[in-house]
Amino acid sequence: MSQDLTLYYAPGTCAQAVLIALHEAGAAFQAQRLNMAEGAQRTPAYLAINPKGRVPALVTPQGVLTETAALLLYVAQTHPDQQLAPLSDPFQLARMQEFNSYLASTVHISHAHRPRAARWADDEAAQKAMQAKVPQNMRDAFALIEQHYLGDKTWVMGEQYTVADGYLFTMAGWLKSDSVDINEFPRVAAHYARVAARPAVQAALAQSA
Repeated sequence: MSQDLTLYYAPGTCAQAVLIALHEAGAAFQAQRLNMAEGAQRTPAYLAINPKGRVPALVTPQGVLTETAALLLYVAQTHPDQQLAPLSDPFQLARMQEFNSYLASTVHISHAHRPRAARWADDEAAQKAMQAKVPQNMRDAFALIEQHYLGDKTWVMGEQYTVADGYLFTMAGWLKSDSVDINEFPRVAAHYARVAARPAVQAALAQSA
């Protein structure tokens, strides 16, 4: 299942989490970088792959998958020996998916209101009002992550590193651009440093630099 995978990604996006997961899994894959500033995600060729016109998209032998949380679970399930998810425990697996869903549905959307405010309003004043709210919304989200999800654990799921950790690492990397100091959240900052030190993460970051 690890053969014939192609990841379409762009630096600075949530696709970084999938790139990290593929490196952590030791997967055989190709990476296709999209220049989103030049509109590569809106070309007919790419829209034929992902009609949403966004990244990530993962081409597999069975077809194309999109949405970060889905791709992360796919990588973990197709590389079970790497133990990138608690696959044998339905409750813990659902807990991991709960966390990943929170990142996708709340944290990512809170962040996106700054660079992508035009998705939600055409009025310039409304866009500015949404953008002004981003730092507080990100602080609120990461305060919850700090206390409820991380606590005193080494990784999101405890002592087992999972695909959720690379996903959190990716989102935490956006805090600076949202005018939030990661050091406001010591546990998140420590987690970020631990993830950054992993060889697979270093390889993924070098690839997307």
